Amino acid sequence: MSVEDKTEFIMAIRNYKCTKTERYSDCTDVTASNASNEKILLRSIEPQGKAGFVGIDEVKNMIKVMRHENYNSGILISKRFTTAAVQEMRQENIQQVSDEYMPPFDTENLYLAIANCVNEQCKVKCGKIPLSKSDCKGHLKGSFCRVRALSDNSAFHFEHGWIILMKNDLKQLLSLSKSIQ
Repeated sequence: MSVEDKTEFIMAIRNYKCTKTERYSDCTDVTASNASNEKILLRSIEPQGKAGFVGIDEVKNMIKVMRHENYNSGILISKRFTTAAVQEMRQENIQQVSDEYMPPFDTENLYLAIANCVNEQCKVKCGKIPLSKSDCKGHLKGSFCRVRALSDNSAFHFEHGWIILMKNDLKQLLSLSKSIQ
């Protein structure tokens, strides 16, 4: 999963609302808010160089931004981090998301994130949330609506407790939302 996809996944799972996105040469900052109206910085960094690690300097830069812009919390997303960077993040209560570590989440939150994503895509595609198959404009002659199919799949996966498949359902829905917009 790309760093950008991880950012979208975290935002969907935690039901964060994006208020601003800024792209820089070395990173992307997403300012988000949660239900408590806390200001959260999600910084995603594609590591540069052969080693592919994010180091302590990048963490310190993020801390400066968080203090200057009055963020309540932060999440740093990349592929890999140095040991010093991880220690600094722990001291400053910055969450890390990497190839090796994804913060824990409730299965119910994952299912709700899928439902919210389905509803938003149905509103865009059909103008409303379809109540029946005939209301669905994504359901054309002889074909099926991919959003509806993923919704049905995720319900089945939730009933059976197949979290890995639910994560995959959400990834696919987030990918579809990019193509719909």
